[in-house]
Amino acid sequence: MHLRRCLLRGTLVAACLALAGCATTLSAPSAGDPWERVNRSTDGFNDAIDRAVLKPVAHGYRRVVPDIVRTGISNFLSNLAYPTTLVNNLLQLKLKDALSDTARLVLNTTLGLGGLLDPATEAGLARNDEDFGQTLGRWGVPSGPYLVIPFLGPSTLRDTPALYPDYLTDGQHYVDDSTVELVLSGLTIVDRRARYISVEEALEGAFDRYALMRNAFLQRREYMVRDGDVPAEPPEEEFWLEEDEAATPPLPGP
Repeated sequence: MHLRRCLLRGTLVAACLALAGCATTLSAPSAGDPWERVNRSTDGFNDAIDRAVLKPVAHGYRRVVPDIVRTGISNFLSNLAYPTTLVNNLLQLKLKDALSDTARLVLNTTLGLGGLLDPATEAGLARNDEDFGQTLGRWGVPSGPYLVIPFLGPSTLRDTPALYPDYLTDGQHYVDDSTVELVLSGLTIVDRRARYISVEEALEGAFDRYALMRNAFLQRREYMVRDGDVPAEPPEEEFWLEEDEAATPPLPGP
């Protein structure tokens, strides 16, 4: 069984176990976050793991690996996962975006040397970002309560099971070599954490880090599901984003 499949299934099981205990551990649920006590505990666990392992590794990665190499790695990993966006465009009947994303994927995979470079952006093909959780939301499935997943972080009751079809459409799912898969999985984790470093100051100085992350995440997901067509202002804080556009040299991800 593939490493990433084991990790994904394990976190989904852990989330289900957390949900099973939520009903008896909370006496005064808040709107949108009825499992806040359990979520805060899980968030604290994730933060401890991050401070002990991921954050030091990410800082070392940024110090040792040149910007242009990190950008190429980010481009490659994003291109490998881009079929997820393409499939969800089709499921949402966004045919124009699907055609554009198909051209983008082909162009970056061929002329972009497997996705290391990003000629599609230079050609004027915008990058879209879709996932199965957004597809469910577009077709009327409510987000449900906020949920913090062990190791994976913020999510919702709707988005958590949607992680599995997203995994099935990620190119890493089809890597048969366990060593290559392990390297790709490790690079994905480190790359995402490294791009998060320059925007985490908003969390460090927050009075309530958990509440800030939760509110920003829920606003962001609503904004993405509605393609920006929301009555409220767009999210003010974007620390939950994986991309660190400001720190990335002029070679944007696919």
